[in-house]
Amino acid sequence: MQQQNTSGQQPPVMNEPPRVITTKDALYLKDHMSWHLMTMKKCAHYAQECTDPEIRQALDQAGRMHQKHYQMLLKHCQNNNTAEMAKVPQPKPGQQQQQGQQQNQQNQQQMQ
Repeated sequence: MQQQNTSGQQPPVMNEPPRVITTKDALYLKDHMSWHLMTMKKCAHYAQECTDPEIRQALDQAGRMHQKHYQMLLKHCQNNNTAEMAKVPQPKPGQQQQQGQQQNQQNQQQMQ
C-alpha cells in the first residue's frame, strides 16, 4: 500500500548533498556517524561469537551496510565548509532589512 502525503506538498528531492552544511547539520552527521560506527563494531563482535553461519552472515552483511553509510557520511563531512561559504554571495547591510520589509508587505497583502 502506498502512503499518501496529507499536506499535499512533498519536500524537494536533493540529488546530491549541499556544498555547505550548518554547524547543527554537522553535529547531526557526527551523531549519526557515531551510531553507525558503534553498530558496525557490535555486528563484527557478535558475528565472531556466533556459531550459526546464517546468522553470522546476516550480522556481517548488516555491519557492511553500516560501514558503507559511515563512509558516505564521512565523505560529506570532509568538505571545506569555510571555503564554500566564501563563495556564497552575502547581502549588503541595508539589503537584508529591505528584503524583510518587502516580504512583510507581501504577507500582509496575501492576508487581505
